[in-house]
Amino acid sequence: MTIYIDVLFWMRQKRWFLIAIAYGLVMHFGVTPPVDLNPAAFDALIIISMALILIITEPLPLPAIAMFMLFMQVVLGIDTANNVASSFMNDAVFFIMGSLMLAVAIVSQGLDKRLALAIIYLTGHKTWRIIAGFTAISAILASFIGEHTVAAMMMPVGLTLVRYAHKDPKKVAGLTAALLFSIAYGATVGSIGTPSGGGRNVIMMNYWAEFGAGSVTYLEWIKYVYPMVLIQIPFTVLILLWTFKPEQNNLDSAVRKLVIDVAHAGKIKGREWLAIFLFILVFLGWVFLSEDFGLGIIALLGVFLYLAFGLVEWQELNRKTNWGVILLFGAAISIGIQMNDTGAAQWIAQVIIHNLSKVIDNPAVLQGSVSVLLTGIMSNILSSSATVAVVGPIVLDLGGDKILIGYATAIASAFGYFTAVAAPACTIIYSSGLVKSKDFLRAGWKMGFLSLVSLLGLSLLWWPLL
Repeated sequence: MTIYIDVLFWMRQKRWFLIAIAYGLVMHFGVTPPVDLNPAAFDALIIISMALILIITEPLPLPAIAMFMLFMQVVLGIDTANNVASSFMNDAVFFIMGSLMLAVAIVSQGLDKRLALAIIYLTGHKTWRIIAGFTAISAILASFIGEHTVAAMMMPVGLTLVRYAHKDPKKVAGLTAALLFSIAYGATVGSIGTPSGGGRNVIMMNYWAEFGAGSVTYLEWIKYVYPMVLIQIPFTVLILLWTFKPEQNNLDSAVRKLVIDVAHAGKIKGREWLAIFLFILVFLGWVFLSEDFGLGIIALLGVFLYLAFGLVEWQELNRKTNWGVILLFGAAISIGIQMNDTGAAQWIAQVIIHNLSKVIDNPAVLQGSVSVLLTGIMSNILSSSATVAVVGPIVLDLGGDKILIGYATAIASAFGYFTAVAAPACTIIYSSGLVKSKDFLRAGWKMGFLSLVSLLGLSLLWWPLL
């Protein structure tokens, strides 16, 4: 009887896991793939669907879902074990791993406290102003150096304020979520601002050249796109304050503790200056050398230097680095590669285009709708760069103004607000363990709607003036 009760309890707790498994079995064994979709691509879509069910409902830890996404590729015969392993470990995964380790190293030197205090001096003590400051700073920095870098750099700063606000972050869950999401969503919003804000922007510029649309300069990109960054910053703040109501209207107590702690630490010591110098070197490497060496390799080089100079111990890195998030990010990239290689991503694009063409007669409207909707949907499944790589040639080949539709596609690829794996910045804040998968949905649909309206306004009101 006890065993029976335990089984029933387990089934109730894991009902969404069982539903996902049942769905996968029915789709794989009971449904015939469309004639224009090969079996491997169909199986990749099944894995994606099952993973999304599990990620949203979270009956299993996200690292377990990551493992599921990896071994199912081999079980269903989509690819060999070696190929899956090679698709999992790439420079993007190295970057996430190195960034999280660098964040641990920075915190170990107390630099997060000093940076937090510097931001407080700019914003004041009121909670809404601090959240606005974090959003604006993250957005502006990310527009020039990329969301990965900013999220990894700012998260320890946000966590410092959370720790000073309350010993138990769960008692200030609204404040915690608002601060962390101000970093993630601020960085995501800002990443569209300039060509250097993200790899997808550079990919689109290359496509313009390949499709004979002409070239776009760095300043021209800013002129067309940066107004959207500036518009979205205040609205992002409002959405976060609406969705995650902070428990404290001001952080006077937290700021006092922070000031006292920084005062006790005294002036910046030699070790801290060295840590700052090394991070500046890593940052400059990301800006100027990433095309030659890759973001991930430069990040790992930075971690090596911190270890070599004795600024952090390996035991501390090993203990405080969230390895589960690294596993999850790698698995998401791996299945994204399979979506591209098997043709599943292209099939989704063709289906959406075919169906929208039945209800939209105007070619320009069709092209804009396909660009935004298709890119927005796929950016929450693939990485933003992979999305632009797949969707870019499709939408540019539909006709119309290739420059404007390219801008719209690159912008829409940043609409990855809905899950912890939709954007690198979201994955990084999830690594804190202080936000849940459901939090991304709570705020994500509002951010998605805001972004769509902002993009529509930009295309109708601003672009015709240029």
